[in-house]
Amino acid sequence: MALLQLTDLTAPKPQSETVELTPAAVEKVKGMLGSRPELDGKGLRIYVTSGGCAGYSYGMAFDEPAGDDHTLDCSGLKVLVDPESFPWLRGVQVDYKDSLLGSGFEITNPNAASSCGCGTSFSKGDNPPAESGDSCR
Repeated sequence: MALLQLTDLTAPKPQSETVELTPAAVEKVKGMLGSRPELDGKGLRIYVTSGGCAGYSYGMAFDEPAGDDHTLDCSGLKVLVDPESFPWLRGVQVDYKDSLLGSGFEITNPNAASSCGCGTSFSKGDNPPAESGDSCR
């Protein structure tokens, strides 16, 4: 019988080198793609841009792949990430929630130093927090 060491419990979990979409997120995106024929052949682009109350915001759009994109396969769904965004999205989990309080995509980012209360903005740890009067959106 092997005994667990305290370091086994406190050691950081290895970070994924890719972007993960939950089954609910894949189903939602595939449904959106399937309902719009003009999106045939496009993938889901996930990116990071400057802005938001915490310094950086997430974005998602349907797009054609560019030559330098990281192209990932998430359960048959083509996911595109540009090289500038990829270091900040490595290990990210994208989920889709549908509840009485609202529905939408939720991103869990192990690279974020902190996140905004609205969940659409995060800090990489290299920028000052927003002023108290700044809006989350």
